[in-house]
Amino acid sequence: MSILQLSSSSLSYPNVLSISPRKSLSSSPKSPRTIRCSLEGTTVTERKVSATTEPLLLRAVKGEVVDRPPVWLMRQAGRYMKSYQTLCEKYPSFRDRSENADLVVEISLQPWKVFKPDGVILFSDILTPLSGMNIPFDIVKGKGPIIFNPPQSAADVNQVREFVPEESVPYVGEALKRLRNDVGNEAAVLGFVGAPFTLSSYVIEGGSSKNFTQIKKLAFSQPKILHALLQKFTTSMITYIRYQADSGAQAVQIFDSWATELSPVDFEEFSLPYLKQIVEAVKQTHPNLPLILYASGSGGLLERLARTGVDVVSLDWTVDMAEGRDRLGRNIAVQGNVDPGVLFGSKEFITSRIHDTVKKAGRDKHILNLGHGIKVGTPEENVAHFFEVAQGIRY
Repeated sequence: MSILQLSSSSLSYPNVLSISPRKSLSSSPKSPRTIRCSLEGTTVTERKVSATTEPLLLRAVKGEVVDRPPVWLMRQAGRYMKSYQTLCEKYPSFRDRSENADLVVEISLQPWKVFKPDGVILFSDILTPLSGMNIPFDIVKGKGPIIFNPPQSAADVNQVREFVPEESVPYVGEALKRLRNDVGNEAAVLGFVGAPFTLSSYVIEGGSSKNFTQIKKLAFSQPKILHALLQKFTTSMITYIRYQADSGAQAVQIFDSWATELSPVDFEEFSLPYLKQIVEAVKQTHPNLPLILYASGSGGLLERLARTGVDVVSLDWTVDMAEGRDRLGRNIAVQGNVDPGVLFGSKEFITSRIHDTVKKAGRDKHILNLGHGIKVGTPEENVAHFFEVAQGIRY
C-alpha cells in the first residue's frame, strides 16, 4: 500500500494524523461543519471559527494546540490562476497590478475566495520599495526586474534614500487594511519584505543573476560600500515591516532568496547581522508579530537562519522536514516544504507528499506550505486538491 490511500474510511498514521472526507471547497466557509476523527482514541469535533478566534496560523506559530497545520502557499495569488490571467489581459504591467490598492486587494483575495487558505498574503513584490529609495526599476514581462542605474560607488550608495512607506507606497497600507477587514479572523493576513542582502543583490546586479558576480566583486573588494547599502536596506525594511503590521499584517515573511549564494562565513558577515538587526528592532515595537524567514536552497545555513531570532524558518524542498526540525530544534516554528513540482503530479501523489511532510513536521509549530512559490503552469485543480487534503488533516 502507498503512504496514503484515500477511501471512505479514515486513514491514519499511528498517533500522528488522520484524514476524513470533507465537504467540497465550494461550500460556504461560514456554514458549520463537523468532522469527527480519531486521535489516540479520542474523538475530536471541529469547531466553527468565530469572529473573535485568533487565526489558526497565529495559534500554531505560538505553539498552541491545534487540530491541523495551517496551510497557505507562496505565490498562491498569481499566474497559475485563470482569474489572474484574465486580469493580466486588462492590466498587462506587473507594476500597474501591484501598485494599485484595488487590484492588490482583488488579486490577493482570488485564492482566498477559491481555496480558503489559512494565510492571505499581500500581492506585491520585494522590489516595490525601490522607487521610494531613489532606485529606478521596472519589472518587464519575460525579463523580470531591471534596475536602470545599478550603484557602483560610495557616491551612488549615498544617493539611496531611506524608505518612507507612507509617502512612497500608501497603496500597500490601504490594501492591507482592506484585506484585514475582508478576511477577518478566518485567516491571517501576511505581509512580506525582501532581506537586505537579497535586495542589494538585485540592485547591484541590475536585476536577476545566475552567478552573482557583481555583488560578490563588491563584497570582496569594497565591502564598506556594500555594508553601507545593506544598512540602508536594513533601516528601511524595519520601517516597512512596522508599517505593514500597523496597517493590518498579522505576520510578515522576510525573503532572503539569494543569501544562500553566500558561503557560511560570508553569510555571517553580509546577511546574518542585518537580519538580526531587523528582528531585534521590530520585536522592540511589535513583540507579538510573527516573523517568518525564507531562503531558497538553505540546507547549509539552517542553524544560522534560526540565529536571526525569527519565529518561523521556512524550509525549501531540498531539506528533509524531519532532519530540518532536528537541526532547528522544537522551540522554533517551521514552514513548508513540499516541492512545488509535486503539484504537477497525480492527486494521489500530491496527497502522499502532503502527509509525508506533515508526519515529519510533527504536531507542533508547523505551517504547511511549499518549499518555494507555485510554478507557472501548475494545474489549478491540483492546487485545489492540495488545499482540500491539507484542510482535511486532523492530528
